[in-house]
Amino acid sequence: MNEEIKINVIIAERNYRLTINKADEEKVMKAVTMLNERVKSYKQAYDYRDYQDLLSMVCLQLATLNVKYESDAAYKDQYLEQKLDEISVLLSENIDSK
Repeated sequence: MNEEIKINVIIAERNYRLTINKADEEKVMKAVTMLNERVKSYKQAYDYRDYQDLLSMVCLQLATLNVKYESDAAYKDQYLEQKLDEISVLLSENIDSK
């Protein structure tokens, strides 16, 4: 059973109270750390003071990565399906020839 817990996180200097599954706590904390590091990086690189702008830039970067990974995964799935079909044909040919 998934036990829910309440945690406090700080993202871009704002506090958020979240209810999450206990099993996801490590992932959520890692994501919070990643977000804050990216916000800090953008803040230093572009000298922005408005966290909404910084968070928007981080969101765009992460969304772009997500689109790329989804595209890569779809290509890999298609490639894997093609190879499995080829193996299936080879197996069928060898079984039929015996």
